[in-house]
This record gives sequence, structure tokens and C-alpha cells, in this order.
Amino acid sequence: MNGRLEGGFDGGARLIDGTIRRVPGIWTPAVNALLQHLAATGFVGAPRPLGTDMHGRDIVSYLEGSTVGSARPWPQWTHSDEALLDVGDWLRRYHGAVADFEPPAGSLWREGHVWKPGLVIGHNDAAPYNAVWNDVGLVGFVDWDMAGPTTCAEDLAWVAFSWVPLHARQLVLDEGFTAFGERRARLETFLRAYGWAGTTNDVLELVRRRVQTQVNVIRSVAADGDKTYQRMLAHGVDRTLQAALGELDTV
Repeated sequence: MNGRLEGGFDGGARLIDGTIRRVPGIWTPAVNALLQHLAATGFVGAPRPLGTDMHGRDIVSYLEGSTVGSARPWPQWTHSDEALLDVGDWLRRYHGAVADFEPPAGSLWREGHVWKPGLVIGHNDAAPYNAVWNDVGLVGFVDWDMAGPTTCAEDLAWVAFSWVPLHARQLVLDEGFTAFGERRARLETFLRAYGWAGTTNDVLELVRRRVQTQVNVIRSVAADGDKTYQRMLAHGVDRTLQAALGELDTV
């Protein structure tokens, strides 16, 4: 099966002969170095870099399974307890695999802090719309273009925000989530699966700071001319994140 893949603000990813092809960005060499490191460690749950094709497109391996795509509401698995357990376990294993990765000198990232020892490279968009699922459970995450330097705690907070979910009420209602009274319990389930040693309130404060950072990043990168981030602004992503910040006190 060949053809354009659904979803995302970048667009343009195509499935061709069992591999994913997309136009590279200045961050692609750094991302591919990360993916190569994960492959070398035996980490399961991320694509493998496969070079470039004759058209200059980046090639990565295809993760076989189901994705959210453009469906609304989202498939039932995205809001299941099993997903919280699988994603928490995936993130714990990922942080273990990436702990000793040091980016090549001069690496450029689309998001995140300036690299220094003690940071890790987070996916930075490990949300349900980038997850691949099959009958066994979570296969892994695709679309690593937003990867960049962060802390394990910040990375944990952003993944929790996406999967509990702690996003704005109207947005997650549209995605099919209605169990708002269970969000704290769902957060605690996710944190146990990860092995978090702190408190739930610690994570909620991390979420608050991480969401505000993301609002600032989207607006700043859009102002610098990035078309993908400009489309995010046009879609109201920053305003929805601000709405989520106003609702975190109810968790």
C-alpha cells in the first residue's frame, strides 16, 4: 500500500514500498542520529532511519498498526487504562535507552532547550495522534520532527498531559474523552507505570510549566517564519493550550 498519510500540521509524509518518506528539515540529521542510537540499543517503539531516496526525501521504517489519523472521536484505545500503562512503560524504557545519547556536535533541533549534559532528547509530541497501536497494545510513536533537548521530568509531564488527558475540556470532548472525574486517578495510573518517585501534585505543577512553555514556543517559532507553527496558530493551538492551563486546578 502506497499513499499520503493522514494527520499533522506538516503534511507530506508518504508510505512507499513499506517505508515512510518525507521532505527533510534542518533538524533531520539530529533526529536520525537519535533514531540510530535507539536502534543500536535495541529499543522497540520508534522508526529506524534508512537514509534518503532519489528525490532527497528522508526514509524511515514503517511501524505497522492503527493510528488516529483524522478520525473524531478518537478510537477507544486512546482513552483506555491499557494505553496509560503501555505509554508509561514506553516512556520509562525510552528514557533508559536515550540516557547515554549525546547529540553530535552542531546538532540542530526544532524544539527544546540548548543541549547540555544531564538533559535527554525527548520526542516532544508523544501524543495519541502520533501513536501506533495493534491488537497487543502500543507499537510505538512516529513523527519525531519535534524531538529536542529536555529533562525527563518535563518529558513525563508533556506525555501525561497528552494521555490522561489534561488538555482543554472542549478539545478532549471532541476526541471522545468524558471521564473528567477520573483524571487524577488516570494520572496516578500513568505515573505508576512510569515509576515516578515524586507526587502527583509535583507532576501537575510540571505540566503547568511545560504547557506554558509550549505556548511560548509555538508563538516564537511561528513568528520566526516556520509554516507548520503558523498553521498551528491559525488552528488556535496556542489558545487551546491556554484554556487547558485555566482548567488544571480542577484535576
